[in-house]
Amino acid sequence: MDVSGVARLDQERRERTGVPEAIFAAGKTLEQNLALIGALYARTGFVLATRIPEDQRGPIAAAYPDAELEPLSGALRRGTLPRTGARVAVVCAGTSDLPVAAEAAFVIDALGHDAVRATDVGVAGIHRLFDALDDITTCRVVIVVAWMEGALPSVVAGLVRAPVIAVPTSVGYGAAFDGLAALLGMLTACAPGIGVVNIDNGFGAAALAHKIVTA
Repeated sequence: MDVSGVARLDQERRERTGVPEAIFAAGKTLEQNLALIGALYARTGFVLATRIPEDQRGPIAAAYPDAELEPLSGALRRGTLPRTGARVAVVCAGTSDLPVAAEAAFVIDALGHDAVRATDVGVAGIHRLFDALDDITTCRVVIVVAWMEGALPSVVAGLVRAPVIAVPTSVGYGAAFDGLAALLGMLTACAPGIGVVNIDNGFGAAALAHKIVTA
């Protein structure tokens, strides 16, 4: 679907791949994002957008008052998909990781699943993770969002049966290299059953979890 020469929306993506077309709003103008959200909703009855710039969130919310906006990450959904009842955990190492974890949880919910949140349970205070394990172990997939050295996914994968999707974030001191240290730590984790997505990619983690629970 061609939208005023701006983009060609893939309106059949959900039927073809199981994951609906998502609008990556960063780098687009307000006018472009408004047009894309309106056009996709008119054709499919459902819109998922991520990374809406802060200065565009108010005008987009005003233009589409029926949409739901996630304030930490700038994700948006308009319309609903059928609920599956599948539970997906989103485990967050530290408060600084919340924008990425919030994106993952919002997308999980938008795709029809139940997001089970566990926040600020990083390895510096590992007892906090143990307090949340009863809920986490009931989930089909566990998304783990972590910064610094990225150790938390390996710990979680050693405690649960579900597949773990690790998400490094670009938070940390100098040697964290904007998330590269966490990414490499997750890629070299010793616990089996971990898949790793790109730095700060909460959407990608949620899309993979969706494919796992709907396969």
